[in-house]
Amino acid sequence: MSITQRDYYEILGVAKNASPEEIKRAYRKKALQYHPDRNAGDPDAEYKFKEAAEAFEVLTDTEKRRLYDVYGHEGLKGVRMRGFRTFEDIFSAFGDIFGDSIFSDLFGFGGVRQPRQGRSLHCRVDVTLDDVLTGTSKTILLRRNETCDACKGTGAKPGTKPKVCSRCNGSGQVRRSHGFFVMQTTCPACGGAGNVIEKPCPHCRGSGITPREVEVTARIPPGIEDGMQLRIAGEGEPGEKGAPRGDLLCSVRVAEHPVFKRHGADLHCEVPVRFAQLALGDKIQVPTLNGEQELKVPRGTSSGHTFPLKGKGLPYLGTNARGDQMITVVVAMPKDLTAEQIRLLKEFDETETNPRRKTLFQRIRP
Repeated sequence: MSITQRDYYEILGVAKNASPEEIKRAYRKKALQYHPDRNAGDPDAEYKFKEAAEAFEVLTDTEKRRLYDVYGHEGLKGVRMRGFRTFEDIFSAFGDIFGDSIFSDLFGFGGVRQPRQGRSLHCRVDVTLDDVLTGTSKTILLRRNETCDACKGTGAKPGTKPKVCSRCNGSGQVRRSHGFFVMQTTCPACGGAGNVIEKPCPHCRGSGITPREVEVTARIPPGIEDGMQLRIAGEGEPGEKGAPRGDLLCSVRVAEHPVFKRHGADLHCEVPVRFAQLALGDKIQVPTLNGEQELKVPRGTSSGHTFPLKGKGLPYLGTNARGDQMITVVVAMPKDLTAEQIRLLKEFDETETNPRRKTLFQRIRP
């Protein structure tokens, strides 16, 4: 439910073409200006504080901002909004965007910094059209960080344990009073971890992780397209102190095929034929990804004509259906002719009548 019907750009004091960074800076300024600790007993300040949070929510969400720019507040009806009832609601929504230290300072609360999820890794997987047809599995060799076997990820020398930080007593935060305004910031001694390592593990130098080569299997689904990205959950870097691992993001590259050209789920290829085969008609063998197949060429077929082979293309991603294969027959002109071939062609040319050519010249003559 909306807090306000005022213009969101006006609330934050930014132009309608303001960049995301300009909007963030403006929101920080408003949050500090109307923070209730600085405006004790002023309900109007609390209202404006939440009003600014709502404006920030809309203007930093691409889709919500687009709807608002086109339709105003009416465009947001039916759109799910967070609804900020408490300061903790705002911290929960925007803490990751602005950083823990900023919101600890603004709202005067916090705690031990939560362990972060591991960093995602990136790789490239090369596949062929045959792989796209059937799907496949690829083994990827990665060098990534793993939990240190010696210290089990604690970072402390085997046989010892991290100790509670004496500066913050394990809270990860220190408080400073400036009159009635209380500032709570990340503990500089432990970095918000709540503990310190007095004797680092010699194997990982206190980091709790060591680099190692590992093999990861990527499953390539049938129908995948060049440039798509596969996400393999939990195969990235390890998280901090038991937090989830990151993901492995695999960019797929489909190699060019020497015969077929891909257009979505359809395949296209050109098949060279002799003039006589088109003029007289014939049955020819054409290539497909499933092997050769017979194609009937009717008598009088023109060079450049395309025949569809239904269901002989590639799978549509996520379905059992397949596209088509387009066979274009093209006359292969011989470069070296014998004297007898030349004589026969001349005889044929003298007897050939082309009604389409005759009609063409009749149309252009006055």
